[in-house]
Amino acid sequence: MTILTFTDQLDRAIHLPGIPRRIVSLVPSQTELLAALGLDDVVVGITKFCVHPESWFRSKTRIGGTKKVHIDRVHALQPDLIIANKEENVREQVEELARHYPVWVSDVNTLEDALGMIRAIGEITHTSAKAASIADTIHTNFLQLTGLAPALRTAYLIWKDPYMTVGRDTFIHHLLGRCGLQHVFGDQTRYPAVNIEALQAAGCELLLLSSEPYPFKQQHIDELQGYLPDTRIVLVDGEMFSWYGSRLLEATGYFKELLNRIQLL
Repeated sequence: MTILTFTDQLDRAIHLPGIPRRIVSLVPSQTELLAALGLDDVVVGITKFCVHPESWFRSKTRIGGTKKVHIDRVHALQPDLIIANKEENVREQVEELARHYPVWVSDVNTLEDALGMIRAIGEITHTSAKAASIADTIHTNFLQLTGLAPALRTAYLIWKDPYMTVGRDTFIHHLLGRCGLQHVFGDQTRYPAVNIEALQAAGCELLLLSSEPYPFKQQHIDELQGYLPDTRIVLVDGEMFSWYGSRLLEATGYFKELLNRIQLL
């Protein structure tokens, strides 16, 4: 038997006895990518947060959440490959699964990381041509994206009670920069909590309220506008800023429309 060896984005060697035929995905954006690669008959398990494509959400076995994988459900599926992510999944659970199955782990903080992930998953699933086409199209689309100039001082909130934003070592921060937005909390890391006073002191010209993981609504704009009367506050699609798989095919069109709308505020 010829053993196939691949390297994941943590520089871990992954050994497979052949092309994977039973894949479990622990990452929503990578589940959507697997669907775009045409792997409907190969993916056997997903998380409860893997809502795209909807047909998979309704038909595939759900093995828990991204932070709480039910190991027994994974065992029942007997996968020959598990696809995980450094940030979205819990290290101890990934390590436990890796004792039983090949686990390929992504680590995505930039567009370049995302494109590398797409191509690598294409290689390991024997769909390299489709993956390369997706990655090349995304790359070209982003080359054609013109960010705002001059850049607006921008904050991006992902949570409430407490308010939480993103740091410089996140994919969202990278995409804000690609949109020509100057991230006012770009000197921080990961997902720091911020308060109203910090938002006021940052001199935000633009405040983006994400649809996920906290579902901000118009009522939150109204509430924050009272504290930030001179700030443009906009609801945004969090999937466009944080899903780093095939969703990026749609992201630049969304960003162009969003930036045009912001300029008219």
